[in-house]
Amino acid sequence: MLYIFLFVLCILIFIFGMTIIRFGLFNLSANKLKTWLIKLTSTPLKGMLTGTFITALLQSSSAVMVITIGLISARIMTFPQSIGIILGTNIGTTFKTELITFNIDVALVPLAIIGAVLILFKHKKARSMGMLLFGIASVFTAMKGFELLAQPLTSMSFINKFILTINDNILFSLITGTIITAIIQSSTAMTGIAMGFLTAGLLQLDAGIAIVLGANIGTCITAVIASIGGGKQSRLAAFAHVWLNVFGVLLFIPLIPFLHEHANMLANRIEVQLAHISVIFNIATSLLVLPFAEKFGKMILYFHDRQPKQTV
Repeated sequence: MLYIFLFVLCILIFIFGMTIIRFGLFNLSANKLKTWLIKLTSTPLKGMLTGTFITALLQSSSAVMVITIGLISARIMTFPQSIGIILGTNIGTTFKTELITFNIDVALVPLAIIGAVLILFKHKKARSMGMLLFGIASVFTAMKGFELLAQPLTSMSFINKFILTINDNILFSLITGTIITAIIQSSTAMTGIAMGFLTAGLLQLDAGIAIVLGANIGTCITAVIASIGGGKQSRLAAFAHVWLNVFGVLLFIPLIPFLHEHANMLANRIEVQLAHISVIFNIATSLLVLPFAEKFGKMILYFHDRQPKQTV
């Protein structure tokens, strides 16, 4: 039970770290972000580039989707304008996946100390920078925790059986990634957990890929929740986010064996291979939909905005 408690604690530390990184970055650039989202969405391509940049900056696709849905609810932005942003959030979120593969163990304590000191400052920019540094230290500490706890956790029989089931069943891996991500509301945390088990040699890469694909679906729950009560166009944006990821996952499931077989061409370390595959998935999905962005929007309208027939 101690290992389970520590593992849950690592998840909470990871999410806490990502949250204060987002707060720090948002405080440094909040006024510009909403302006960019509103002005730079006249075409799907501009929207995608804007969504990519802002998501990379905030380190959270969910946060950008919540902001976008809020702007739509306030009638500042329309559903068609959000299509490009939705495509961009999927690309932008891969930056943090790549970020957590770096090895900065020796810098964790200095980053945490400097960050904690800066947070105590009254100056907004200094405090925001402190949040950023302390958040980075928290995220990487949690990642180290995932790696160190993976082996002890699998010594517990029910977790060992669970990991074996995941390794033997791609569909179960996909569902696991979807459900856990929906619960913890962080696809990056789910990816970080998968990386920890991969590094410990307990999780197979194909299962890890399936988990990451599932995480892309599970992370959509935040947008769906944010759209509740926000009006019709807000719901449409949330549904578009869901469908984009579902379509992408359905396209990539048959490619998992191929990606597994050729992953060593992407990087030497297995966790970096997983990060690169996540990048490939998100960029490929968004670029495939981009030329058909208008038709994609019409499809969402067709399925989710059909008026009931009037009865006489």
